[in-house]
Amino acid sequence: MEFTAWLWLVVVELAAAGVALHALLHKRDPRTAWGWIAVCLIVPALGPALYFLLGIDRIRTKARKLEARRGPRSPARHRAFEEAPFFFPQGPLPPRLMDLARLSRSATGRPLTAANAVDVLHDGEAAFPEMLAAIEAARHSVFLTTFIFETNGIGREFVAVLARAKTRGVDVRVVVDGIGELGSLPWAVSLLRKNGVPAERFLPPRLYPLTIGWNLRTHHKLLVVDGTVGFTGGMNIGDSYLGGADGRMTDLHFRLRGPVVAQMAEVFLWDWSFVSHTPLPPLPPPSAAAGGTYCRTFTDGPNEDEDILVQVLIGVLNTARERVWVMTPYFLPPAELVSAIVLALHRGVDVQFVIPERADVPVVAWAGRHMLGALIERGARISYRPRPFAHTKLCLADDHYVLIGSGNWDPRSLRLNFEFQVELIDKELNRGLAVHFAQVRRSCRVITTDELARRPLPERIRDAVCWLFSPYL
Repeated sequence: MEFTAWLWLVVVELAAAGVALHALLHKRDPRTAWGWIAVCLIVPALGPALYFLLGIDRIRTKARKLEARRGPRSPARHRAFEEAPFFFPQGPLPPRLMDLARLSRSATGRPLTAANAVDVLHDGEAAFPEMLAAIEAARHSVFLTTFIFETNGIGREFVAVLARAKTRGVDVRVVVDGIGELGSLPWAVSLLRKNGVPAERFLPPRLYPLTIGWNLRTHHKLLVVDGTVGFTGGMNIGDSYLGGADGRMTDLHFRLRGPVVAQMAEVFLWDWSFVSHTPLPPLPPPSAAAGGTYCRTFTDGPNEDEDILVQVLIGVLNTARERVWVMTPYFLPPAELVSAIVLALHRGVDVQFVIPERADVPVVAWAGRHMLGALIERGARISYRPRPFAHTKLCLADDHYVLIGSGNWDPRSLRLNFEFQVELIDKELNRGLAVHFAQVRRSCRVITTDELARRPLPERIRDAVCWLFSPYL
């Protein structure tokens, strides 16, 4: 018995030392590394087990393995990026936006394209008819990716128009997230295939490992038709974005034309190659000039070595001199983004956030509410937007810069999901969206520190506990 006890003690100590060494070598944040090392030293019998369950980033590891399945990206693609012109507006663009454009080029690897046209589409009443009409007029190709594809009224219309395009000989391909489609029966991919439309699921759920598979989601909202027109923004496909629907949501979507559409098509084709296990199809050439907006697309996800969206948002906050106005349905930024917000406030930047008064994911709203007071005390203006639930994702900086796409200001978008974003540089577009932001803000209620302080103690405790688990929300 004494020998067994000593053997067990040696095994426990070796395991604790091994885990401490792994944390020392692999954790990026020294506070995290010190925390796990301390746990292993203080409770060596429990520390290794806790680290195995909670300390290993299996999501990023799994995502990189999935990325490797695509195979190496072709040298031709790298050359295309390297040789692509690095366009800049020739007009009166502030130098800080030039700096931001260079930062984004370095972080994303994509050039800023010139001569694009962008149209703003408010809610499903404006967006869905334009998307359906574009598919109906398609002559060569239709590429569609969405997180949620409801098979209700508008969803059935999309299925029908996609099927008709396929019948005309158009190259139609659809990718739907494997978790996102589960909320509507019949499932969208099954219905699309039944109607002759090539469709694939992005990482459908499996029994093992369920938690990892649940988190690796594609959040892209992307439609590209004939390589000449693209749609993106915050909207999924479903009646939820139409008036009169139960659980009505309001949102913005955007129609883009010009050279940037080729970047949008490339993102889709990489996704299609991944989900269909087929070689990467030929990438489309850039389309002709269509307007005066400068655009760049970029993707972010757990397969990346760096958090690209976080870097871009920090760059926006650090280069802004006048204002940063944000609409987001989920507001729970990580520490590095909070620091960038505070620094912008110290420089006198007008930082405002509009978030829903009633969120569809309460636990995220509770966690975020715990940190609102500190930002408001430093000068941030944060407002609650009344119903219907606002799913809008929009960031405006100064008088030229606009960021749109699928990403939210929460851990799921910034760390777990595969997101698609578009940077836009256009003074007129920025002005029009700023008018929209101001109109919405007039209907909102500004949150005060007194209001937050008056919350009952049980609510404050609940919010604080949820905030502790914010990296996992």
